[in-house]
Amino acid sequence: MAALTKNTATIELASAKTNGLANLGVPIDESTQVKKGKLQEFLQTLDTGAIARRYQNIRVTAIKTTEGGRLFSKVIVQFEVFGDDWNSVGVNTGVDFALYQGDKLLHSIQQGRIFLPYTRSWYEDQYEHTIPNEVFDELTRLDFIANADEVQPG
Repeated sequence: MAALTKNTATIELASAKTNGLANLGVPIDESTQVKKGKLQEFLQTLDTGAIARRYQNIRVTAIKTTEGGRLFSKVIVQFEVFGDDWNSVGVNTGVDFALYQGDKLLHSIQQGRIFLPYTRSWYEDQYEHTIPNEVFDELTRLDFIANADEVQPG
């Protein structure tokens, strides 16, 4: 049986304007702070070295804002994924995220399964996670971790 190898891509985050957050429904006020990062393409290979899964247009938006009188932070990860000719044998193991300040791990997110029901098709995935405000304050990068998985030809 073939296997996808675990692979990690680092996405640097920088302070950004609040433009473009309306489609996410972000409540914007004077407290709102935003950090953004983007990666055009990230490939995941089989244990043989062949490309088996493609991630494109990976967008990371970290937001700290007030809603209902409460200050809170979230990280939103959006991307497109293509399964090439390979399906997971069971439920796919998907992706995880690790939040860093430089080399210091601040917070881990076990996302797991991604939306990828069929081979040879592109799918838009979008995930949101609440994070501690202190993590937002120190956050400088996100590691996008494509998990190892057992796969079969589609």
